[in-house]
Amino acid sequence: MYTVTLLSAPDARALDAQAVDALRNAWGGGDVLWLAPDVAAEFDIAEVPSNRWDVWTDLQQMGVDLIVQPTETRRKRMLLADMDSTMIRQECIDELADEAGVGARVKDITARAMNGELDFNDALRERVGLLKGLPVSIIDKVLAERIDFMPGGPTLLATMKAHGGHAALVSGGFTAFTSAVAAELGFDENRANTLLTDGDVLSGAVGMPILGKQAKVDALNEITARLGITPADVIAVGDGANDLGMLGLAGTGVALHAKPSVAAQCDVRINHGDLTALLYLQGYAQADFITP
Repeated sequence: MYTVTLLSAPDARALDAQAVDALRNAWGGGDVLWLAPDVAAEFDIAEVPSNRWDVWTDLQQMGVDLIVQPTETRRKRMLLADMDSTMIRQECIDELADEAGVGARVKDITARAMNGELDFNDALRERVGLLKGLPVSIIDKVLAERIDFMPGGPTLLATMKAHGGHAALVSGGFTAFTSAVAAELGFDENRANTLLTDGDVLSGAVGMPILGKQAKVDALNEITARLGITPADVIAVGDGANDLGMLGLAGTGVALHAKPSVAAQCDVRINHGDLTALLYLQGYAQADFITP
């Protein structure tokens, strides 16, 4: 049995009941269950339709995401999340680069690395090198003035943790940011790279080994083994090429507002919904949400 989930952005409320019923009828689905009025609905089907991606393309034009997944295994015991442009709206290194006066150059490298056009480790070293001499105090300034959470993140964390879920933040960014974001949102643990310093300024180097694509996969395997669960028990979310390994290994890998080349390699793509989409995917209704 498979569950079909249809989602729109919560503020757009673009999910039309007639469209949901029409798709349910076309695919021979069961009764429609509305998880949130005008925002999220689901129904069960016996097999994955051959025109799934054609329908997905049509619904994208209507501001609606379509996900088809096995029903039995969709409720997860662990959240594994990327940070930059996933749990927060920004790329932290780009914000630091703006403060250092090299914002445009670094943003270009970041975009190409996240799209899979550049080697992640090489791109990170190059970008960090451009931050050499930046006062360490700028990190706190960026956190306070430039960083805000992706909509739905606090509710996602609070709801999954209230149901016994474990939450890990694993980022190709920096511990100076992940530690603050993890503490604010309620993650149980976080892993990231370390910006090295020379006195009270950044040295322009990053601690080794670099936490990149493989390190995120390793984190998934290590944390699940420690918890006594399997990767199938994990819902992972990210947006960049360095997230593809963990998205592919997790039981549910969600490409959230991802780069096109990244989304194309994932079955679960959220382009319109916010982070609460990860709750709807697991069968939580809006009435089940816990808002901190």
